Amino acid sequence: MKLQNLLILVSSYVFYGWWDYRFLSLILLSTVVDYFIALRMAGNTNGRNRKLLLWGSMLFNLGILGFFKYYNFFVDSWVAAFQKAGFTMEYTWTLQIILPVGISFYTFQTMSYTIDVYRRQLQPTRDFISFASFVSFFPQLVAGPIERATNLLPQILQKRTFSYDRSVQGLRLILWGLFKKVVIADSLAPHVNDIFANYAEYDGGTLWLGAVYFAVQIYCDFSGYSDIAIGVSKLFGFELMSNFKFPYFSRNIGEFWRRWHISLSTWFRDYLYIPLGGSRNGKWASLKNIFIIFLVSGFWHGANWTFIIWGLIHALLYIPSFIFNTNRKYLSYGVAENRFLPSLREIFQMGTTFFFVTLAWVFFRSDNLLDAVNYISKMFVEMELPQSKLQGVGYVLILIAIEWGLRGDERLTTISKNFTIRLLFYMFTSFQVLRFFGLVQTDFIYFQF
Repeated sequence: MKLQNLLILVSSYVFYGWWDYRFLSLILLSTVVDYFIALRMAGNTNGRNRKLLLWGSMLFNLGILGFFKYYNFFVDSWVAAFQKAGFTMEYTWTLQIILPVGISFYTFQTMSYTIDVYRRQLQPTRDFISFASFVSFFPQLVAGPIERATNLLPQILQKRTFSYDRSVQGLRLILWGLFKKVVIADSLAPHVNDIFANYAEYDGGTLWLGAVYFAVQIYCDFSGYSDIAIGVSKLFGFELMSNFKFPYFSRNIGEFWRRWHISLSTWFRDYLYIPLGGSRNGKWASLKNIFIIFLVSGFWHGANWTFIIWGLIHALLYIPSFIFNTNRKYLSYGVAENRFLPSLREIFQMGTTFFFVTLAWVFFRSDNLLDAVNYISKMFVEMELPQSKLQGVGYVLILIAIEWGLRGDERLTTISKNFTIRLLFYMFTSFQVLRFFGLVQTDFIYFQF
């Protein structure tokens, strides 16, 4: 077990250091600080001292995250506010800061460890190599899923053995993740980039197409990475949490957020929403907490007002569902359970949910608020579609068709009991990945977060 974890740790540091070795010091520093804080916390029975240790961990990790990710944003916003008030300010406070890849992910991951130790839900480990492996676990280090110490650390602390069935499932997930990223997301990327960069030159129909393309691109890009990360982890004997469960088949916003970026939404639920009071103190207090969660979620994505407005829009979309108690309505398998085709009501619900989610994505994708507002204002005029932009529709339809058949089984435990269907699936996806590999090279979108 110790040699296995040492291999994981070395591999993880080489993997991350390949991008920029200088930022390995941040991961190591965060690891050392939380390792010793958790040990001190566990050995301390004084409630006040334990809370001070927890706040020390939180302030340290959030301080690093805030400096690298938000320093220039706060400086620019502060100066802009004074300038709007009539004050002229010349400043040289902004810095040329490189954002470390995945800092938002591993910061939240290590914070969950100290919080769980504080809550006595987890005993801290004295095995530094194992803990460092948990913090820097390379398959999900730079774009999630954001793993909980209560799930991943116990797996690291025990010896892993090879499992043929687990490895087959892992390779299947890797293949499907590569298909979503290389074939669909990267093929849509040039259309999305062109339409959003030149939206003023296009008609409303093309702008709708660009928004839909981006909705599909970001899903395939992000969920594709998650599938690859989960699949690679299976090869090493680990089971990570699911991060996506076919979110665009959701029937309302509440269901969407139970199926989209699950590791982040549940992190905010357990470590922010519930500590704030959750739904225990009446409707008005609950509404306040919901606003806080969605605004923080938007801010987590980046130092830009577009992300904050994106979070605010989702809060406004979620609140009616919360008020009328429909946010927890769909908790089972999903749409069209035990049926192949959805009902007309389900089609309407999915279409409406996707419509509003797609509108919100415009803010997420735009460079600034003015571009987002102008983009949306042009979406409802001159509904024409140029032939040159329809090439990506086929990729969207292929995704819908395959995912509809897979719905309810995001782990791809069984593609089909029919050998011929499984073989055709493997042949089709493998051929397409090889065909498209390298034609368009784009970084994973969530590397920037």
